[in-house]
Amino acid sequence: MKKRKNILKIAIDSPAAAGAGTLAKSISKHYDLFYLDTGKIYRFIAYLKIKYPKKFNFNFIKKKIKTLKISDLSKKVLLSDEIGTEASVISKNKNLRKIVHSFQLNFAYNPPIKYKGSCLDGRDITYNILPDADFKFFITANIKTRALRRYKELKALKKNVSYTEVLKTIKNRDKSDFKRKISPLRKTKDSLLINTTNLNKRACFLKIKKIIDKKFKFNGNI
Repeated sequence: MKKRKNILKIAIDSPAAAGAGTLAKSISKHYDLFYLDTGKIYRFIAYLKIKYPKKFNFNFIKKKIKTLKISDLSKKVLLSDEIGTEASVISKNKNLRKIVHSFQLNFAYNPPIKYKGSCLDGRDITYNILPDADFKFFITANIKTRALRRYKELKALKKNVSYTEVLKTIKNRDKSDFKRKISPLRKTKDSLLINTTNLNKRACFLKIKKIIDKKFKFNGNI
């Protein structure tokens, strides 16, 4: 695989609802980076499994991933807890991870030419997808804060859920993400820890911006 040279690469790992997605989008916009929410790919596959149960097999998924567009990952339906739970199960499949892995690598090292680099967030980005990233971050927050954030997000989408249900789902997702045998969620030694429990979106962004600017002295407006 050919790799674009002299591009900025940022890798972010985090448990569910820690705010990594929102943060990664802000960083990407500010530094003109191509953004990929890698978890959405597994959610997309989970969506296919639920919508096309009779067609769902390895070859079907392979064809869908080959034609997958970034816009396909922005569908609101992918945010449901049902799909999130199914995605955590699917992500344990070694063969499926190989397909997704190739997709991620291509976008990580060959972002569209109009971008200055790439920013990916997920569960195994810092050590599996972008081990040579210029910056590595592990974004986290306490579980109650994360559950509340996800609850508000789902309620805004008119979903009929309770906070207790969401908290249980987050706990199960954490167990699945941290304990799975293949590419589990973990903080690497060279990843900077950012706890967002008591930080708003702007404060989180500025904290990471300061770290990046200190090294590269970039300028720009969010």
